[in-house]
Amino acid sequence: MKFASTLAAAAMVAASLASPSGAHAHVRVVASTPAEGATADRPRTLTLSFSDAVEPATAAASIVMTAMPGVKNHGEMVIRNFTAAWSDSNRTMTLTLRHPLRAGTYEVRWQATGLEGHRMNGTVKFTVS
Repeated sequence: MKFASTLAAAAMVAASLASPSGAHAHVRVVASTPAEGATADRPRTLTLSFSDAVEPATAAASIVMTAMPGVKNHGEMVIRNFTAAWSDSNRTMTLTLRHPLRAGTYEVRWQATGLEGHRMNGTVKFTVS
């Protein structure tokens, strides 16, 4: 009898490990505007769409200009003139800029904690023409 219950318990553990579960997934960006690697025409709105709901109090994003046309050895410049808002049940973060981005290369650096409690971070890179 003990062997049967041990075998049943092992089967339940194996089944739970084999089945996909959102509880083990980490939040990540699945889409963005502008898209990763894209070239945009002076955007005023940037969006990050996450794979799962995010806890907004733990999320942050920064917009960083990493290169400017015609400027050799351009240092990183943090863009501060934006506000962030959430939609789609805390799956989409929209960054609205007061002024359009100027020509250059940019990164949106984000960090967020999914509802499962794991803090993740990443970068979306794009160019403005």
